[in-house]
Amino acid sequence: MREEHKYDDIIRLPHHVSSAHRQMPMLDRAAQFSPFAALTGHDEAVRETQRLTEEWAEPDEDRKALLDEKLRMIRERLASGAGGARMPEVRFTYFQPDERKEGGAYLSVQGRVKKIDGYGHQVILEDGTALAVGHITDIRGDMFPDYEGSDIWP
Repeated sequence: MREEHKYDDIIRLPHHVSSAHRQMPMLDRAAQFSPFAALTGHDEAVRETQRLTEEWAEPDEDRKALLDEKLRMIRERLASGAGGARMPEVRFTYFQPDERKEGGAYLSVQGRVKKIDGYGHQVILEDGTALAVGHITDIRGDMFPDYEGSDIWP
């Protein structure tokens, strides 16, 4: 005696393939069953919170005096033209505030100074990079040999 089941009449039929519609790719079929992101932007907010920034450390008075002296030396070198010789390369370390959250990052850039903008309080390099004078924390280069061994040099 044979037992009858509900789908016995169709269980052995071949799988239907539509001639009017393309078959959905497997990746898209799997996406139908992926979890729903109910909080739009939540993942980005979590990643932004996890991103680390550094805190701005205000230079002390000795450091500020040293930086002012070096900027004065650069300004004099630019004004004199130094016999038509090119300005030597200088490495600046500066603080770049973060655009999205408190803090920022300490970065370094090396190049030749094009001008010092006293009105805008910026140092402009030949490549167009503009550095805020108040955010510069260190200036090094061959034109400052007397400062390399000073006590306040980090």
